[in-house]
Amino acid sequence: MENGRGSSNGVLRVSHLNIVARDVDRLAEFYRRVFGCQDLRPPRELSGKAVDRGIGLRGAKIRSVWLSLPGAVDMFLELFEFAAYEDRPAGSANSAGYAHVAFEVEDLQAAHEGILQAGGSALGEVTNLGSDETPYFAVYMRDPEGNIIELEGR
Repeated sequence: MENGRGSSNGVLRVSHLNIVARDVDRLAEFYRRVFGCQDLRPPRELSGKAVDRGIGLRGAKIRSVWLSLPGAVDMFLELFEFAAYEDRPAGSANSAGYAHVAFEVEDLQAAHEGILQAGGSALGEVTNLGSDETPYFAVYMRDPEGNIIELEGR
């Protein structure tokens, strides 16, 4: 890193977002169904000394699924299912650490209903964060594994 900017040429690019799943196939199907994500490659099994060194675990066995994020350029959703994982309680909107992933959607009500129909749940209520003249709606929800999703839209 040079000058704290992420790389020697000053360009920082977000590559992907990773979610560790209890059931990677079920979670992948949720994101395909609700947000139109598509597989970028066949699922892969990851393990071995290089994987262990890179992630700081011993004997890790990971099933990895890569999904497109519609509208995102050169960024994808990476879902991992570890053969052995540490469960933790679902966080709340004010839990320290990574909190949520936000999706801007064309039809917030349809996305809201789609999440519920696909096994997700509501966390908050659809709220107008804009004005009566220029509405901008948002709501926090959970995917089937409890990860927080924010929907945003007009």
